[in-house]
Amino acid sequence: MSEDAYPDTATAELFARYVAPNYGRFAIDAARGEGCVLWDEEGRRYLDFGGGVAVNSLGHAHPAQVRALGRAAEKMVHCSNLYRPREQALLAAALAERVVGFPGKCFFCNSGAEANEALIKLARRFGEVAPRANGEPRREIVTFTGSFHGRTTGGMAATAQAKIKAGFGPLMPGFKHLPFNDVAALRAGVGEDTVGVLLEPVQGEGGIHVADLEFLGCAADLAREHDLLLMFDEIQCGLGRCGEVNGWQAVGDARGIVPDAISWAKGLGGGFPIGATWFKDRPAGDGRLCDLLGPGSHGSTYGGSPLASTVGLAVVETILDEGLPGRARELGERIVAAAEGWGSRLVREVRGRGLMLGFVLDPEAVAACDGFAESGRTPALFVIDALHKGGLLTVPAGTDVVRWLPPLTVSDAEVAEALERMEVVLAALTGGGA
Repeated sequence: MSEDAYPDTATAELFARYVAPNYGRFAIDAARGEGCVLWDEEGRRYLDFGGGVAVNSLGHAHPAQVRALGRAAEKMVHCSNLYRPREQALLAAALAERVVGFPGKCFFCNSGAEANEALIKLARRFGEVAPRANGEPRREIVTFTGSFHGRTTGGMAATAQAKIKAGFGPLMPGFKHLPFNDVAALRAGVGEDTVGVLLEPVQGEGGIHVADLEFLGCAADLAREHDLLLMFDEIQCGLGRCGEVNGWQAVGDARGIVPDAISWAKGLGGGFPIGATWFKDRPAGDGRLCDLLGPGSHGSTYGGSPLASTVGLAVVETILDEGLPGRARELGERIVAAAEGWGSRLVREVRGRGLMLGFVLDPEAVAACDGFAESGRTPALFVIDALHKGGLLTVPAGTDVVRWLPPLTVSDAEVAEALERMEVVLAALTGGGA
């Protein structure tokens, strides 16, 4: 229906009447955005440090994106994957050569959940061509506590968070959940049926937890020793967000580690729906890993459309050509130092990398704030509601972490403004003191 059909109906009423209630939405009626700023329907200005939950890597309405959208839409919006749209191959080349820097091939889809489904299917197929010693296929994929790999049935099965799975069983078998950053548990947990290890180098939804370099190294060693697939979910932490081009490289001196497969989405399209999975060019049975998913084995109708690929390439090239990963690293260090200087009793620590940061709250201190008991909110949502009233948009990560995911193009002035707004809000919540 057109806007003219509901001139006197509030947006909130339209949502209540026609939109499924599967999201816990904040009472903000978003109208337009520009750069790091979002305005609601009443014209109120917010600094957007939620970034579409790590999606708006270039902010709102970035000129490179706008030009790419217009150019591609005029040329060809969609082309069946039964043919060869050049735009898809150019984006694949950029991801393989400029992002990963290692030979491999890409599969394109529309979301992070789809990208992770491709990882799961790759691992299952690899377990067929590289079976156990007795010839039986290997099936088991190891994932970790605090992970989040999507809301499809396969993604939920891979995710080691009970709240994601509740009410949707039975889920796909074949996953083993181990403690994150526990090297001993990882070594003990790999068995003869294990075919792959899937992890987020920096966990997002689980509360902004950074993998230890020793843990990543152990996973890579086990992959070599047992011919496993080392698979990195970089949907939230990749493509410059954590201060390096790839999320795993932001963990420490991990440049010698090259995974067997990577999933991307979110920031890859900067707001336009796209997902991608990269498969390394390495041996797999009698063939190559990057060729395991042959014709008929997997697909996505809209995956890698000319429009999506053109926009994705514009985003990737802007991130790399403008040095935005290094900028994210510098700003992240500045934000952490400033926040530690607040001395707020509500914040225990700030963890993360680059512009993927989690302000870890003290639940008891938040519970002592006026209005918390009556709010019915978690500590994170209680603080986020207050930040929204103060003109700063953020998102939660679990019950007690406030997540900052601003665009990689955020300015020095906007970072300073966001820090000031959050400091003021935290002080107000504690009665004006630290």
